[in-house]
Amino acid sequence: VQLQASGGGLVQPGGSLRLSCAASGSIFSINAMAWYRQAPGKQRELVAAITGGIMTNFLDSVKGRFTISRDYAKNTVYLQMTSLKPEDTAVYYCNARITTAQGMGARGYWGQGTLVTVSS
Repeated sequence: VQLQASGGGLVQPGGSLRLSCAASGSIFSINAMAWYRQAPGKQRELVAAITGGIMTNFLDSVKGRFTISRDYAKNTVYLQMTSLKPEDTAVYYCNARITTAQGMGARGYWGQGTLVTVSS
């Protein structure tokens, strides 16, 4: 199983970016997908998660600015980020809890990370 993240880059404060993360490989089901971020010198933190395609939760500091969505057909999760702030600068990682075969338990997989830099 592989998770391929994309969409990071340099954006000015107040701008927008959309991150994508596609899961591929031997996938039976995906229980949940999420985005984490890690800023220099800080611990990795959960930014947003989506479970069952319906239930979502967000880091308080991004509520109202970020949305998370999922395309079941493409095994892809998106993070739409608006009104970006310099403090959103970080490497963003996608995570998915995936079951690889019927009857197996789910385990977590990580993408490679994509850098988001918010600066003027």
